[in-house]
Amino acid sequence: MTDTDQSDTYHYHVMRRAIAEIDAADAPLTLDQLAERMGMSAAHFQRLFTAWVGVSPKRYQQYLTLDHARHLLRARCSTLEAAQGAGLSGGGRLHDLFLRWEAMSPGAYARRGAGLTIRYGMFQSPFGEVLAMGTEKGLCGMAFTGEVGEQAAWKDMSGRWPEARFVEDADALRDWVDAAFGGGGAARLHLIGAPFQIKVWEALLRVPTGHVTTYGEIANAIGSPRAVRAVGTAVGRNPVSWLIPCHRALRKSGGLGGYHWGLPVKRAMLAYEGARADAGDDAA
Repeated sequence: MTDTDQSDTYHYHVMRRAIAEIDAADAPLTLDQLAERMGMSAAHFQRLFTAWVGVSPKRYQQYLTLDHARHLLRARCSTLEAAQGAGLSGGGRLHDLFLRWEAMSPGAYARRGAGLTIRYGMFQSPFGEVLAMGTEKGLCGMAFTGEVGEQAAWKDMSGRWPEARFVEDADALRDWVDAAFGGGGAARLHLIGAPFQIKVWEALLRVPTGHVTTYGEIANAIGSPRAVRAVGTAVGRNPVSWLIPCHRALRKSGGLGGYHWGLPVKRAMLAYEGARADAGDDAA
């Protein structure tokens, strides 16, 4: 892991504490108030904040609000059918990350991982520590441990494919994990799930960076408009967080809904992407 990776992780832990303070406050906090609660000078806290997300703490607070989620639904709600018809062009997730993926066959999935070797390792990321898993074909699991803990993340992920053989081998996954967090190169995915789940995850891959979608829109996009509840379950069972951007799925009301690895991580991801997308638009 590079010095930049370690720095991003440190910044995220500062952000995580700041988000907790923002959540607990009855009104927006000033720079001085946030810095004091972080035990830092205002100037140092401002530098850390800006280095991680590219905007000021004041502006970042705006990205953490329910109003911002509702704004995303009004202004940046993806039309997944249109994205599919356009061949995933114009900022789609696959285009952004040069991501290649393939799905396990239904028969192989039904065998619960029997005959499959899954390598795993712990890595640092911009959103804290992540447990990554992968086959020879690509990453099949990414779990953020900061809110749930390493043991719970391991039990959750390994329990999805109980008949697989697990081998600790972080080096085998490093290039794919680095690519997943913007380190260059191409990330590869091996989706292991039931056919309906894979259809939902494929739809999530079409949501562009800085945009959001709703569970209802995903249901429409996969041709099952009445299956909103089942879609929500499949979104929650996404095994490859961040790369398959389940954090971009919101309720129709604009509510964030839940997040398998902790709602603070989802909020941080949405704010991080939204702020960086807007910063890019401002610079264009």
